[in-house]
Parts: sequence; structure tokens; C-alpha cells
Amino acid sequence: MMNLTLQLSLQCAPLHVSVKSSTSTSTSTATRSWSCYASLSIPQPSNVNVLNGTPLSSDRKEIRLGLPSKGRMSNDTLELLKNCQLSVKQSNPRQYVAEIPQLSNLEVWFQRPKDIVRKLLSGDLDLGIVGLDTLSEYGQGNGDLIIVHEALEYGDCRLSLAIPQYGIFENINSLEELAKMPQWTENKPLRVATGFTYLGPKFMRENGLKHVTFSTADGALEAAPAMGIADAILDLVSSGTTLRENNLKEIEGGTVLESQAVLVASRKSMVQRKGVLETTHEILERLEAHLRAIGQFTVTANMRGSSAEEVAERVLSQPSLSGLQGPTISPVFCKRDGKVTADYYAIVICVPKKALYKSIQQLRAIGGSGVLISPLTYIFDEETPRWRQLLSELGL
Repeated sequence: MMNLTLQLSLQCAPLHVSVKSSTSTSTSTATRSWSCYASLSIPQPSNVNVLNGTPLSSDRKEIRLGLPSKGRMSNDTLELLKNCQLSVKQSNPRQYVAEIPQLSNLEVWFQRPKDIVRKLLSGDLDLGIVGLDTLSEYGQGNGDLIIVHEALEYGDCRLSLAIPQYGIFENINSLEELAKMPQWTENKPLRVATGFTYLGPKFMRENGLKHVTFSTADGALEAAPAMGIADAILDLVSSGTTLRENNLKEIEGGTVLESQAVLVASRKSMVQRKGVLETTHEILERLEAHLRAIGQFTVTANMRGSSAEEVAERVLSQPSLSGLQGPTISPVFCKRDGKVTADYYAIVICVPKKALYKSIQQLRAIGGSGVLISPLTYIFDEETPRWRQLLSELGL
């Protein structure tokens, strides 16, 4: 243990970065070596296969999907899957394992987000849904983790550096200005309270802040500067209201990353475990079809015309009536004087919500009537671009 600690401290020393564990009443000066930029090679057990430095559990047949176990992220994830016709079924709400009946041979495991990332790396999970911030912090750029869908459109937040609005920081409004403050030296570094002990030091190093020390504090980080145990905080921010109410401010260039929920998979599982790639494909297609349909409406109207082409000319003359690839126009048949005729044509287009009323106005202006509106549930492409990207990344 002594040799390991010495090796890590030597590697971290040029960065002048350390990580301390703090509470509201005391501060420990023991440096946590795992938060620095050391590359630690851990011997693997000889009885497991190894791919890219991580163990591969080859005896498991079931495909495992990890989902957040608690909080808003959990609720939003379950709601998204339900909207994709992938409802999660639990026989007992206290159990941590469930199923999705539409996906055979799939087990759903409810875990803490950080444990989902860790178990993807260890081979205990094959797929998972977590925030990008959690994936980046605990995945640490590991090549075995592949983001299958990077924008599930919930869990939006940003990991951002915040400093006090008062005192020596009153006129500091950018990361560059913070870095140039003469107060920070090797003996008196900038103290940052954060739970992101990988992303924090990495961000500071990449932005040229050399004299920085990181500590983790119990409770709300926003209190750390006022209590005198930190000069700044690095934390997740949604609206910024909590920061402002605690006399803190974000600064230009201080955003580490923009985060939202992502679907992530184990590279080795997709390549080596039977059925994982096919299950990933189905989940991805359902997600993309649903997410693309959000905020889209089908507009159907009748229009008198001499031919489908003549009606199409009128429809395409309006900027809001082009639809996804163009309008669908078909004859509306009716019986008049004992004969079947087609004096009217039905127009079907897809319109985004923000352009809905304008589209109706434009349809009326060119002779449209009997306008019907219905929300879209899914929009399936011929093939999702993300699937092609995934196959390319896997070399398939």
C-alpha cells in the first residue's frame, strides 16, 4: 500500500492537485489517490477472460439492463420506456430485478447510477441508462463504454464551477480571470468542494489552473464557501436558482459539461454476448421513433382540385406544409348521380407543434377544409443513423 500511494502522489505532484475529505466541522488532509490522474493497472484474476483490461463474465446467458433505482431520474426513465411500449414490470416494488415483457431474455436491474457504470465496466451489466455526468465521472473515458443514444431528452443539467458573488470574487466573471488571481499558490491553492473528483481535476488541468485542491463536503455544497471550507464549488446546476439564493455565481468558461440521460452499452457485451446487439437495436429504434415524434402532429385536410399534382403544387407553395418528406395526397371518392367521382383530395402532413396553427391558416388559405389534428406517437425511419454509427464504432 505504501508503494502504491507513493507512485500515485508522484504522478499527481506536477499538477498540484489533491483531493481532501471534509465535513462541516473538520478537514482531513489525507490525499485520495484515486482522484488524481494516475493510471493504475490492477491484476485480473486468472480464471476470467479479459478484453480491454476489464473482466468478461462468460457464463451468464441473460441480458442485463441497468436503470436508476430512485428519484426523478428513475421515474423519468420508466416513463420514457413506457412511452416506447417497453413498460418495466416488477412483481414486487422492493425487488431490484424486473423485466420488460416485450424484450425476451432481458433482466432489468435497479441500481444507483454510479453503480450502473461500474457494473457495465465489470461485465455485470450489458446496457444502462444514466446521466452523462455520471457516465463521465465514473467511466473516466473507458473505451469499453459506448454511448448508444446521447440525447434521451430528460435529466438536463450542467456540471459547473461556481464562486461567491462577494469578497475577492466580486469582479471575477470568467475562468480565465479566476486562474489569473494572484492569491492561488502552491502553499495556498484554490479550494474547490465537489463530488466530481475525476472530472474536476481533469477540467482544471486542461484549463491551466495548477494550484487547486479538491474536497468533498457532507450536505449541500452551496454552503461550503460561506462556511469557509472552500473557495468555490463544482456541482450540477439546473436553473441556477439555488446558487443565486446562496450568493454564488457561475462564470464564463466554467461549465465542465452539459448533461442529460444517455443510453450506454458495454462494447464487449455487444460484440461477444449473444443477443445483446439485437436487443440494443430494438431499444434504440423504439427510443428514436418515440423521441422524434415528440411535439409532432399529423394534419389531415380535404381540398378540392383537378388532380393530385395540382393540389400538391398549392400545398408546396406554403412554407409550413412540406411535412417530413412532402405531403401525402390521395383522392377522396364520393358517389354523385350514381357515379363515383373524386372532386376532393386528402392532404396528410406532419407538422411540429410550434408551427401547427400557422399550418392550419396556410391550409385554409389554399382551400383546405375539414382539418383534423392528431398527435404522433412514433416516427420510424428506414434506418436510424445512430444504429449505423454504432455498427461503425464496433467495426461491424
